[in-house]
Amino acid sequence: MENKINITAVDVCTVSYGDIDLSEIAALGNARFYDVLTPEELKMAAADADVLLVNKADVTADLVAACPNLKYVGTFSTGYNNLDIPALKERGIVCCNVPGYSTHAVCQQVFALLFMFEGATDKYVRSVAQGDWIKSHTFCYMPWAMREVYGKTFGVYGYGSIDRAVAKAAEAFGMRVIVHSRTKPDGCPYEYVDSDRIFSESDYLSFHCPLNSRTAGIVNARTLSLMKPEAVIINTARGGLIDENELAKALNSGKLRGALLDVLTKEPMRADNPLMGAANCYMTPHISWGAKETRERLVHIVAQNLRCYLNGKPQNLIF
Repeated sequence: MENKINITAVDVCTVSYGDIDLSEIAALGNARFYDVLTPEELKMAAADADVLLVNKADVTADLVAACPNLKYVGTFSTGYNNLDIPALKERGIVCCNVPGYSTHAVCQQVFALLFMFEGATDKYVRSVAQGDWIKSHTFCYMPWAMREVYGKTFGVYGYGSIDRAVAKAAEAFGMRVIVHSRTKPDGCPYEYVDSDRIFSESDYLSFHCPLNSRTAGIVNARTLSLMKPEAVIINTARGGLIDENELAKALNSGKLRGALLDVLTKEPMRADNPLMGAANCYMTPHISWGAKETRERLVHIVAQNLRCYLNGKPQNLIF
């Protein structure tokens, strides 16, 4: 295999902070690595590219038209809602994503958020650091309420690799697990319920489905009205699954007890986002995939995908 192809990789700063080795990709061609680019900068950077690798950059019809040599688009992600699939199909451009690479990290983040929320661990750690335990008259103090997850109903919306890992972990903590997905999965050991039931029965409802025309805004005024006032929503998938205005209303009015979010509709977060300051809304900045081991795995699979394509046997095809 000769190193003659031009590879343009963008959004690299979202994948590596100088801690991830990109040489496996660089070895596959004439590779150029960029951080986040504007649409016009991306056109210039990819003008002669045979291969384009992106994370969240939009691969639009306009961009595709501006890249006459483009033959392959790979994503540093599982989701690919930032790709204009019809435009890419029309050109016959091969597109590959990276399914399953973040399963363990996302599962870990779901329960890190949940246990922090129910155990008030962030508050207690901060309190001890401020010297409150030194001042305590008793061996412990409990100004912040804590709850057990044992015996609660944990709803899993979707049933891919992350969903299955989250369901298994929830079961291990003694929760009743219920599942909803587009089609009833074969061999699922958990109770399968329809969309309304998963909203109405869940004490915790965790989303792991793709963002598409069917799931966009699935958390809305109607579905939120089905939920228990004590319920908690967890979203580590895509922000567009949630109508953020309606979620903020539900939290601030006490119709929903909490929301644990790693993703928003517009990222980075905007100052006017209605969830900023919303009651019992815990947010992290889209970091559930960010463990070093996870990003190392991601880069390796991105390189594998491209290598397989160059050898005439593409894997992880999007379409």
